[in-house]
Amino acid sequence: MPKTLRHLLALSLLCVFITACSSTSATGSTHKTPSPTANATTAGSTPAPYQTTTASSVCPATLFLGPNCQTPESMRDAYGLAPLIQKGDTGQGQTIVDIVSFGSPTLQKDIDTFDRQFGLPAITIQQISPIHEPVYTVKDDIAGWAGETTLDVEIMHALAPGAKIVVLTSPVDETEGTVGLPEFRQLLQYTIDHKLGKIVSMSFGASEATLKDAAGQAEVQKWDTLLKQATTQDGITFLASSGDNGASDYTDLAGTKLAPERTSSFPNDDPWVTSVGGTSLHRASTSFSETGWNDSGGGLSKFYAEPSYQQDLSSSAQALMQKQRGLPDVAGNADPETGLAMYESGSWTQAGGTSASAPMWAAVIAIADQMAGHPLGFINPTLYKIGASARYQQDFHDITIGNNSTETEQNVAVTGYNAQSGWDAITGLGSPNAVNLLPDLIKAL
Repeated sequence: MPKTLRHLLALSLLCVFITACSSTSATGSTHKTPSPTANATTAGSTPAPYQTTTASSVCPATLFLGPNCQTPESMRDAYGLAPLIQKGDTGQGQTIVDIVSFGSPTLQKDIDTFDRQFGLPAITIQQISPIHEPVYTVKDDIAGWAGETTLDVEIMHALAPGAKIVVLTSPVDETEGTVGLPEFRQLLQYTIDHKLGKIVSMSFGASEATLKDAAGQAEVQKWDTLLKQATTQDGITFLASSGDNGASDYTDLAGTKLAPERTSSFPNDDPWVTSVGGTSLHRASTSFSETGWNDSGGGLSKFYAEPSYQQDLSSSAQALMQKQRGLPDVAGNADPETGLAMYESGSWTQAGGTSASAPMWAAVIAIADQMAGHPLGFINPTLYKIGASARYQQDFHDITIGNNSTETEQNVAVTGYNAQSGWDAITGLGSPNAVNLLPDLIKAL
């Protein structure tokens, strides 16, 4: 996985131009530009038409990608953020910490251009490199991580334009197994010790199949202890990408061979983390439709038992989970063919992956923290409480179409999971209708 997430970024850029990536028909959850109390699947009222005549609502002309190229405006409309931002709930006073390898040398110039294009407020991005070790990269993927960093930051700023963003960088390339994980754990500790922020976005991961040995299990346990402390004592919310290999993931440290069976990844599998899966978001005028993205990671953890907050899910979900931690918890736009326009190193492109949906949710939580007047911290139990309530259809877009079965050129075929009503192992509880979800989330905590 990322390794997968970073590599997906590069692949997604290519997919835009050669249309080699898989796409899903736009017939899943359909929702209008959200308004308060509107049903998440079929809006109860007709909102003002979505405008596509201003520079802030269309993608740069060089992309030629039509309506499924998302802009900050369309993403805000799709996920119910526009009414909140219009009244001043922009994430002001909150800090999102983005943990990556290497960072990007062009990040500030890139975000400046991105902001000018879409009429966003200027922001100064702080990149901190507190680990003093030699640079180590298995696949010379420094450029890939630069793209990942830019994608994370531009999505966060697009959706929470008032939030501060701090990028914490490691000199070690996180790949598979324990490679890079101890350094990332140091960055988590640095975040806590220096009180950098209460929201942490993690667009990376390692396959559970590469962490089964003693060294892997020891590292996972250290993370679990730290994550539990950070959520319960320090009030930090962690968002992590569910992966981009569908229902499978890698078995080797080189990240070249997918497992011939359903496989999940870490750290999104940790019960103290909010796992974010992927959707395909299509728009037409004022309507949006959403399906499960075929490459979205999702399934069952072999490391963790079903947490208490998932035990009230439906009987069909319980039968699927078999008392294991189910993934993901929630979802957002991840399909590179329906992704946000992104500017990096002198050019515009369109990128995706669940490395886009995790920072998207980080931005949503930044707005929620501002609205609440305090950090929300561990949100998983409350998300599932809402998911089991009468408010579910108003607060979430329930994605009911799509699957994440995996087929590769290596003749690996893994039967994945289907999207369905309620929670499922590709989109979790679904994507947010933030104008309704966030007040309910704050009230229920």
